[in-house]
Amino acid sequence: MARKSDIRRKNGRRMDSEGVNVDTWFLFAVFSLLGLGIVMVGSSSLSIADRQYNQPLYFLIRQVFYVGLGLVLAAIVVRVRLEYLQRSSGTLLILSMVLLGLVLIPGIGHEVNGSARWLALGIFNLQPSEFVKLFVLIYLAGYLVRRSHEVRTAVRGFVKPMLILTLICTLLLAEPDFGAAAVMLAAAMGMMFLGGVRFWQFGVLMVCVALALAALIYTSPYRLERLTAFMNPWADPFASGFQLTQALIAFGRGEWFGVGLGNGIQKLFYLPEAHTDFLFAVMAEELGLIGSLFVIFLFGLIVVRAFVIGRRAERVEKKFEAYLAYGLGLWIGIQAFINIGVNMGVLPTKGLTLPFMSYGGSSLLVMCVVMALLIRVDYETKQVPRKNSGRRNSVNTMLGARLTTLKGAFGKW
Repeated sequence: MARKSDIRRKNGRRMDSEGVNVDTWFLFAVFSLLGLGIVMVGSSSLSIADRQYNQPLYFLIRQVFYVGLGLVLAAIVVRVRLEYLQRSSGTLLILSMVLLGLVLIPGIGHEVNGSARWLALGIFNLQPSEFVKLFVLIYLAGYLVRRSHEVRTAVRGFVKPMLILTLICTLLLAEPDFGAAAVMLAAAMGMMFLGGVRFWQFGVLMVCVALALAALIYTSPYRLERLTAFMNPWADPFASGFQLTQALIAFGRGEWFGVGLGNGIQKLFYLPEAHTDFLFAVMAEELGLIGSLFVIFLFGLIVVRAFVIGRRAERVEKKFEAYLAYGLGLWIGIQAFINIGVNMGVLPTKGLTLPFMSYGGSSLLVMCVVMALLIRVDYETKQVPRKNSGRRNSVNTMLGARLTTLKGAFGKW
């Protein structure tokens, strides 16, 4: 019987064993966060589920369902060739705007706590902004490939995607969803920087974005209230500073090793949104500093492996795949950083979930798709014959070149 390697040579698809391997460290980090998320959602939601639905396991059961559905969706997405996704990037961008427009139509958009961010689909509410972040990054990865020379040499190559992002951010702010707009814009800016945008243009954009965000905060009463509560939550610990003070108390009670799984008291109607936005604070109370550092390590590992996957794709001239991996890694890292920062009191409250862990159907489904896309990038990259993999020691890569540019700019300063 012919060996598998001989069959592959005959079919013109010579692959070594590396071609079928999946990044095990990446999978370890993702499935660890998914599993720990299920446990912590169950622990943090027992009391509120019993009070609201007279069913203590209500949120836990739905979380398990969402994770299972997300893994099924990931198994489907991982089989889709990325060239199809690249060709559909414009269509996905249009779909993003349509979804955001539907949310703002009275009677169609579902409003919760004063924000119209959901579309009611019967069994669960779909949050379009989660999918919009993904679709925008896919479009931007395709744009950076199609217009790579224009992005590097002409101002218009930089301005055109920024205008599109401005429109989408305007729709997000109309919901309002300030957190989603900030995460999407930060990830997109990171991708543009890696795409070769000239440093002075990137600097001007950062200044403009900072001024725009400051204007939004000071012209919106509830955002300004969040900012003042963040600056001094103990000034009004039972009103505007209630969430933050309760989160800080949870961190203080956790100490090194926590009070034990299920033994936390801040989730007992003290800490609002304990199973969604402030899940990390509950975990810090019950698992302590060691458990919190382990979760931060897992997120760091995911971001590092995403960049490793992206750089590997870049070496074999798969630019779209590389930009996509970089963008997805930036997205996960930025959103996790903001959520954890809010829980720890180093950032104002944003209303963002913790990726792979917080309760929420739309967030979990999208994160599972992100996992599948990174696996697909890694898989397709390893299909390229080793002889075309390029020079491993070359510094002429998107990531290496941009880091060199950044270092040089700060050195001159």
